[in-house]
Amino acid sequence: MKTKPDLSFWKLWNLSFGFFGVQIAYALQSANVSRIFTTIGADPHDLSYFWILPPLMGLIVQPLVGMFSDRTWTRFGRRLPYLIFGALVAIIVMCLLPNSGSFHFSVQDAIIFGLIALMLLDTSINMAMQPFKMLVGDMVNEKQKGQAYSIQSFLCNAGSVVGFLLPFIFGIIGLANTAPTGEVPQTVIWAFYIGAIILGICVVYSLVKIKEWPPHVYAEYNGGEEKTDNKKSPNLFKLLVHAPTTFWTVGLVQFFCWFAFLFMWTYTTNTVALKAFNTPTVESVTALSDGSETISGKNILLTNEDYNNQMILTHGTLLAEGVEAAGTFYPATNVVINGNDTIVKDHHLVLNAEGYAKVVFSKTLDNVASLSVDGIEVSDIKDVKVVDYLSRLSGPAVLTSAAIVSTDAEGKTVTEDAKEYKIADASKLAPESHTVLNSASPQYNDAGNWVGLLYAVQALASVLWAVVLPRFKSRKFSYFLSLILGAAGFVSMGFFTDPYLLFVSFILIGCAWAAMLAWPFTILTNSLKGGNIGAYLGLFNCTICLPQIVAALVGGWILSFFSTPGQVAPENLMMVVAGVAIALGSLCVFIIKEGKPSPDDMKVQETPEISENI
Repeated sequence: MKTKPDLSFWKLWNLSFGFFGVQIAYALQSANVSRIFTTIGADPHDLSYFWILPPLMGLIVQPLVGMFSDRTWTRFGRRLPYLIFGALVAIIVMCLLPNSGSFHFSVQDAIIFGLIALMLLDTSINMAMQPFKMLVGDMVNEKQKGQAYSIQSFLCNAGSVVGFLLPFIFGIIGLANTAPTGEVPQTVIWAFYIGAIILGICVVYSLVKIKEWPPHVYAEYNGGEEKTDNKKSPNLFKLLVHAPTTFWTVGLVQFFCWFAFLFMWTYTTNTVALKAFNTPTVESVTALSDGSETISGKNILLTNEDYNNQMILTHGTLLAEGVEAAGTFYPATNVVINGNDTIVKDHHLVLNAEGYAKVVFSKTLDNVASLSVDGIEVSDIKDVKVVDYLSRLSGPAVLTSAAIVSTDAEGKTVTEDAKEYKIADASKLAPESHTVLNSASPQYNDAGNWVGLLYAVQALASVLWAVVLPRFKSRKFSYFLSLILGAAGFVSMGFFTDPYLLFVSFILIGCAWAAMLAWPFTILTNSLKGGNIGAYLGLFNCTICLPQIVAALVGGWILSFFSTPGQVAPENLMMVVAGVAIALGSLCVFIIKEGKPSPDDMKVQETPEISENI
């Protein structure tokens, strides 16, 4: 077997440059998925379930891409076809996912669409990511692999920072950071668009600059490893039975760490919005019920002849039918008090500067000096109150639940995905609701952009702390210290109310992240001997994916344990749970028994010739 040639810096750079674009996509997904699903209308207690998909896809897709690409030989190369296909799917889905709430689906259908888009996005990102890792193994000699993975790490962190900051930057330059209820702001949508464009550019660059070895050249440098299909695969069960103690003890530390970080990705946006940005809450109506019949849907209309398909509820919000003054009811589309204070517009209650509705249905208003109903002044303005359609219904009624409501060319109301309900006594109808953060408010969307900035701080802190880690005399102590700092960061994030103090939290979390990336595989590989190192490393990937799946499954249950009916879910307490988990992981560091590399592993290989084959 020939020794792989040395590569110039720029050829090593070219091998990994596409990682920059892929990581932008991954960062956008990590920082914005919970924000997108919350905006669509998902219950906070369900958010963790959506995060089952990313680790599950990683657990399935990465090994499959590795296995099938080992057997692939095409005119485009061995690994690059998977990069091309994965990147194309990712680019398409990145343009669709942030628009999940803009296609006029029902809340349930929008969430299902978003879940399918998330599954495709994470699958395609994993498919596009794996080739870059494998290209280094295929074409870089042992002496240069450290430099190659350092370049890959730099591009990975740089891509993360760009992806995290894009919504924040777009907010600064003036793109709209709020949107109608149920729709994602332009800052997020355009961040995904630009991320998709950058990913496309990176993939084209990779295809132009990377020239994979043909099978016979690959065989010369890798000892005929292209015939992997003729090799007997190791028995994974036997490998686990005979795995070194280090495999299991490091895996235990991994479990607690990745459990904690799944909670961070799931609950950070709502935690920051609730604690540091004073985001207003809102009663979200999930259904109407008369005790025997339950009507749910994004839009509910009254289809009695008297009301002519009048919308009475849209996207969790009850609409105003008009006002009462001195006991007299006035139907109204728009209501203005005191000359210029609009409290109802297009049947919707108007929000104040703090993001709350200016009035409450059926509650008498204070300090009303004048009242205008659709431009007409009302003279008797005693006991003014705004009333919704539901409170004035009585007797039989026909209601329609519809996913989409539009108006045709003749001005008639058109409904799609609709179901009709006949209610014997509409006075018995009552809303079923729960209190949630107002995801359409400026405060919530400012918090969402701020979270991207915080994640960027974490990434930069991780890079700096990674430089410090090797300076510790004890690897175990540096591992323990880093995780304890991360635990402090998680707990403090759950209670800090100053957005700038959160920088401290995420700097500490960045320390834990650096150690999680640096030490587990280093400690494990030093304890492995023989020809099954690759198989063990593949199995060790389960210690990253499985704890995230477990955290996603139990997250909603844990949050329900802390929640009080009628109050907004205390998602900040999930950060405390994450902090406790990673602190437990830090204690488990001391039960790790480190192996030592063999003398052969420490040998310096002779310098081969420079290759021009990339």
